[in-house]
Amino acid sequence: MSTPTSASGAGAVAFRDMTLDDVSAVNALEQRLFPADAWPLEMFLAELTQPETRRYVVAESGGAIVGYAGLMCIEPIADVQTIAVVPEFEGRGIGSALLTRLIDEARRRGAADVLLEVREDNPRAQQLYVRFGFEQIHIRRKYYRDGVDALIMRLQLAPSTEAPTTEAPTTEAGQA
Repeated sequence: MSTPTSASGAGAVAFRDMTLDDVSAVNALEQRLFPADAWPLEMFLAELTQPETRRYVVAESGGAIVGYAGLMCIEPIADVQTIAVVPEFEGRGIGSALLTRLIDEARRRGAADVLLEVREDNPRAQQLYVRFGFEQIHIRRKYYRDGVDALIMRLQLAPSTEAPTTEAPTTEAGQA
């Protein structure tokens, strides 16, 4: 099921679950966006075969995938496995919308916390996570292949099932 964020024709972005048919395009983006740390194609395939603990979504515009994100959830912890938006589409709220979907999925699956790693040299991503309420809890030294540290961040989810949802902007204008 697609959820458009804007009705403005070719610029509209729709979100849907990632399928096996998307893996080739997502892998090409992964190689382009994270050349030093890119996942191999087989990893995406393996992730999609575990729907009981995983959820992956894509963002599309004009028939092309422009963003993707994935979550692993094994109660009581959810972990953002990956999140990416192509540079040409940054600043349109796609990253926020993808992260919102992952957090909502973590809540749906009963997670108490959402964890993630983010490169210490990626302030844009760090700012996105802080806006959503993530806090840095640890540093993994030289975590990435090129020697950059990873900041470990955590979002504690409200224990109540009546917790407010994390709504991201639904238009293309605005945040990450």
